[in-house]
Amino acid sequence: MKNNQEAVSTLNNLIEISRDGEMGFMAAAEKADDPGLKSLLQDRSRSCASATSELQGLIRSLGGTPEDSGTIAGAVHRGWTKVRAAVGDNNVAVLEEVERGEDVAKSAYAKALKADLPADIRQTIDLQYQGVLRNHDRVRDLRNQYRASKH
Repeated sequence: MKNNQEAVSTLNNLIEISRDGEMGFMAAAEKADDPGLKSLLQDRSRSCASATSELQGLIRSLGGTPEDSGTIAGAVHRGWTKVRAAVGDNNVAVLEEVERGEDVAKSAYAKALKADLPADIRQTIDLQYQGVLRNHDRVRDLRNQYRASKH
């Protein structure tokens, strides 16, 4: 039972992080000026929602109760995204904040992968982690492109 409790706790933490990502990407999409960037951020928001749903299913399969909200830090981060986007180049500011959020997600997934988890759950978390890494790198590359186009 203890391993199930640890797995549920680990998965619930990732749900909170994924919810933060979902809401953060959506808030960023609202502030982005470029229609292509807006579309990409909306797509990433949907991807985070899908990850959340998958994690909730894993928790239910373990007999646990899944989280259904984000973290307080995530709410603060989303608020900061809005404030930050109000000044300067919206696309660069938005991407900087999204990248910061993805750094938090990378850290949370890396920590989760160190936990003692059943193989099937570890595999799901690893697949989601690879998506987080791709998101982070894509956001970083876009941020660098927008910065370069301003000079």
